[in-house]
Amino acid sequence: MPAILRRFSPASVALAVIVACQLMFVLDATVVNIALVPIQNTLHFSKANLAWVIDAYSLAFGGLLLLGGRAGDVFGRRRLLMIGLAIFTVASLAGGLAASAAMLLVARSIQGIGAAMAAPSTLSLISSIYDEGPARNKALGVFTAVSAGGGSLGLILGGALTSWVSWRWVLMINVPIGALVIALAPRVIPEPTRNGGRLDIPGAVLVTTGLGAVIYGFIRLAEGSSHLGTVVCFILGALLVGSFVGVERRQVRPLFPLRLMANRSRAGAYVVMMLVPAVMYGVFFFVSQYLESTLHYSAIRAGFAFLPLTAMIFTLSRITPRLVSRIGARPLLLFGLMTLAVATLWISRAHASQGYFASLFGPLLLFGLGAGTAFLPLSVTILSGVPREDAGAASGMLQTMQQTGGALGVAALTSVALAHGRSTALLTGSGIVIVALVISVIALRPTRHDRAATPLELAEEMEALTLME
Repeated sequence: MPAILRRFSPASVALAVIVACQLMFVLDATVVNIALVPIQNTLHFSKANLAWVIDAYSLAFGGLLLLGGRAGDVFGRRRLLMIGLAIFTVASLAGGLAASAAMLLVARSIQGIGAAMAAPSTLSLISSIYDEGPARNKALGVFTAVSAGGGSLGLILGGALTSWVSWRWVLMINVPIGALVIALAPRVIPEPTRNGGRLDIPGAVLVTTGLGAVIYGFIRLAEGSSHLGTVVCFILGALLVGSFVGVERRQVRPLFPLRLMANRSRAGAYVVMMLVPAVMYGVFFFVSQYLESTLHYSAIRAGFAFLPLTAMIFTLSRITPRLVSRIGARPLLLFGLMTLAVATLWISRAHASQGYFASLFGPLLLFGLGAGTAFLPLSVTILSGVPREDAGAASGMLQTMQQTGGALGVAALTSVALAHGRSTALLTGSGIVIVALVISVIALRPTRHDRAATPLELAEEMEALTLME
């Protein structure tokens, strides 16, 4: 281990490497947003097909995450992390060198495959390294801050690279970082015990093609393609996802144990974990294009326009774990969702005549507040009480919901925007967050932390948090 790393605890070093992996995967879901205009001009994408630069990655990533989570249980989570990261890194280089639209989309899809192999291991490795309680909450706070804030950080990084070098470097920047993480991972991350068994290939095929059919249906809708073909896509997608559930019921070692959905709070949290990124990624997509096309911002200026959102999320990453330990996950989640709904509604009212500070600075700051307080409670709710042997499946489904939600959100809200305008699409996004809020109120049960804690409980929790500093 390098000398500089010996100054930190083994768990902290492992967490840093794990979070670096997650940051790469989340960045690539949004880093190309700011580069979409030069990508379109260079590789001649149509306006509707441009969404596939984002969705090709998110679809492969989200659709294969469950298989990646199960493969980590079978073959070793650290091993899958390294293999997936190697595939992701090579595909990033290919995407950066793409000479055509088709080559870029293929590279983005392969990036998603590599990320799907590696990403479930990040969260399940954290669950293996840290026992449930304040220490795990703090580690999850760092992880979820990167997951939530990494998307907006990708917009800033994308703007800087596009302006200073080339849009191609928003992909090629992964190459040196990926190589460094691959070199460090076997030296600092422990390999948990494998669970064995076989992979559920039929289930993986069904869920991936099913989600792909639904997203393709939204893309066709945005392009104004035949209504019959669009309806067929939606029906086929629903049938394939339904078949996936049927297959999972009969599998001895399924991709996702359906018993995990027997917990009402966890089931509700999974649904909300899909809805919130759907709106979040949609906001990133529309605001970045609004800044560049309507306000005529340069790529770097558009990227830094998201700084209030990013700064708020990363600031709250230090505070939210303490609040979860003191008052529980449910109150924070409800507050975060209400804030996101108001912020998205506010963003929908943005008008070019008002300028950035009058129309976007405030709502982006508020959006960061909502995201920064919503994601950790969702992760804690989903992972609480999950047996170690199901950690890979539970974390794989968590990230499946997040990435699939992002892909569906961009596709669906783009369809609304092309038919009725950007403002209506963002109003629809605000409505989606309200639906998530209603689900949370109904489905999430209050925990013991959601009542007033006794002085003794508060003292015990504060002592544990102090020891972690």
